[in-house]
Amino acid sequence: MFNIKYRYIYIILLAVYSYLNIIFTGADSLLSNLEVKGYKLLLVLLFVIIIIWEGNRLIQKKLVEKKYSFKKNYQPLVILFLLSLVNVAFASIAIVALIEILNWKITPLWFHAKLLLGFGFRINLFLNSINAIVYFLNLSKEKQLEAEEFKQKSIEAQFEALRNQINPHFLFNSLNVLSSLVYKNAEEADKFIQQLAKVYRYLINNQDKKVIRLVDELNFINSYIYLLNIRFKNNLYINNHIQAADHQNYIAPATIQLLLENAIKHNVVSQKKPLHIEIVTSNGYIIVKNNLQPKPAQKEGTRIGLSNIRNRYHFLSNQTVEINDSDEYFTVKIPLINIEE
Repeated sequence: MFNIKYRYIYIILLAVYSYLNIIFTGADSLLSNLEVKGYKLLLVLLFVIIIIWEGNRLIQKKLVEKKYSFKKNYQPLVILFLLSLVNVAFASIAIVALIEILNWKITPLWFHAKLLLGFGFRINLFLNSINAIVYFLNLSKEKQLEAEEFKQKSIEAQFEALRNQINPHFLFNSLNVLSSLVYKNAEEADKFIQQLAKVYRYLINNQDKKVIRLVDELNFINSYIYLLNIRFKNNLYINNHIQAADHQNYIAPATIQLLLENAIKHNVVSQKKPLHIEIVTSNGYIIVKNNLQPKPAQKEGTRIGLSNIRNRYHFLSNQTVEINDSDEYFTVKIPLINIEE
């Protein structure tokens, strides 16, 4: 506050206000035997305020240079105020000395010196109060900015976690499938490698993106489904019924992949109990639905993946992710994001 750009304008206005206040309240009657009246009184008030303001500004500058903060044992505003009292005393003595030099009649000297000191303390208290208000407003803004920055970093961390949430078991299982294919069907193994490369190329190329076109996500999902079909054969059925009209909408990268992985992770996938997964779009949502056949003696899932998706879409869309867990089906509805290019 003491270091504001146009502080001298405020100093002059404060001096004029103080002068008018003294005249209006009749306090100038205390100066009946003093020649410091009229413009001289205004000058005295102006000089007192200048010394107090500039002195406090220099004190505050030194405190900042010494990096006093809330982390220290002493509150910087308290230190500033205590030091400013010394500054007020200096200002009062300096002005009294100046009046003596100018030979303005002051009788009795100490009485008017005390009046000047009292005026200086009131001005100083007022200035420090305003400075404290400004200080805490700026501190509040800084804390808000820090909170927003922390919030943004938290969001980015959630995004990163979701992007990296390809189950390492998927890669391990894929390599096992590839190992068996190499000896049984070299041509099929070559195609498997190509599709696996497409999957990881997509993940690497889009790991820093918050959203991607649905058509690009579907191209990735087709490669991912191919790998799943090779692994599970007729034990897994994934029906993709995405309307072409929705292809230009956007979705968070790898969201569908995570939902497919989640369905396979928590359900039995066997010849006796094949898992059916349906992917459709309807009314601005992409819906992933699977029949429920939980694995026996399976520990309850942490649902970190679903929680991350919900949190992610909380910042990407005004619509929420809907999860419906019935006796027969598990359904997740993801809002499609419309971005005008």
